[in-house]
Amino acid sequence: MTTQSPIDPTFSAPGRFWKGNIHTHSNASDGVRSPEAVCATYREAGYDFLALTDHFMAKYGFPIVDTRPFRTGQFTTILGAELHAPATQLGEIWHILAVGLPTEFAPLQEGETGAALAARAVAAGAFVAIPHPGWYALTVEDAATLPDAHAVEVYNHTSQLRTERGDGVYLADQLLSQGRRIGLIAVDDAHFACMDAFGGWVMVKAEKNEPEALQTALKAGHYYATQGPLIHHVAWGAEEVEVTCSAAASVMVLGRGSRAAQSVLHGQTRVRLNYTKHRAGGFARIVIADAAGRRAWTNPVYFENGK
Repeated sequence: MTTQSPIDPTFSAPGRFWKGNIHTHSNASDGVRSPEAVCATYREAGYDFLALTDHFMAKYGFPIVDTRPFRTGQFTTILGAELHAPATQLGEIWHILAVGLPTEFAPLQEGETGAALAARAVAAGAFVAIPHPGWYALTVEDAATLPDAHAVEVYNHTSQLRTERGDGVYLADQLLSQGRRIGLIAVDDAHFACMDAFGGWVMVKAEKNEPEALQTALKAGHYYATQGPLIHHVAWGAEEVEVTCSAAASVMVLGRGSRAAQSVLHGQTRVRLNYTKHRAGGFARIVIADAAGRRAWTNPVYFENGK
């Protein structure tokens, strides 16, 4: 039987890459800067788009901030919020990132759970992600109650700076190892009370830098996450994957459990790695790291019945 090459949805998609941060706060909730100033900060830093996601809580008036007035011909915004409901296994209030919410999205209903709130956001058309799981010790059992979530934050810059709990790779890999199909995002979660901007973002492949096109691409998994390194192309063959990227110190293909293959060589920009042992584990994903330790992550590709 012929082994088929997996199709990487990001690098086979039409369009170009657009740089954006999809988790950010303003003084409409617990951030320091105004929505207009936050948008200007990212626009002037060369970002193509931003989702302002203030805390959707009663004490802030359940804000879904209308950032449409701050769009320009080169910079756009996606409306969204960070949703909250009781309670995780540890008794923490749920945090649920929802990018692409309608302005009329209803506040938390009496007795509504995190799972129900997330499902309602998905039904409203949002790209829903599990934010900063390491920050509040979210468990895989918690994440299993959000079956329609599109992604996990594998890096949250503010959580890393303020608590050294910015990494969510542990949760993403546990979910993937259980057969869950889920994407990987990196974000700032900037509040601007400290230098917490420009540490993690997504590169979204779409034909236009417009909210609808970006949101469709996010939900389709047409993006990669990064702290700085660029992934130019990933080509999966029947046994090897070829990665073309900015100068990297390591390039890895990772799968279920301990499955891994890597090339560790300073300054490499093109690498071929054998991934055949990853097939039986059901998925494989690429991680690159530069000389400063900054990482970039692709979304996984999947194998049916180990093929």
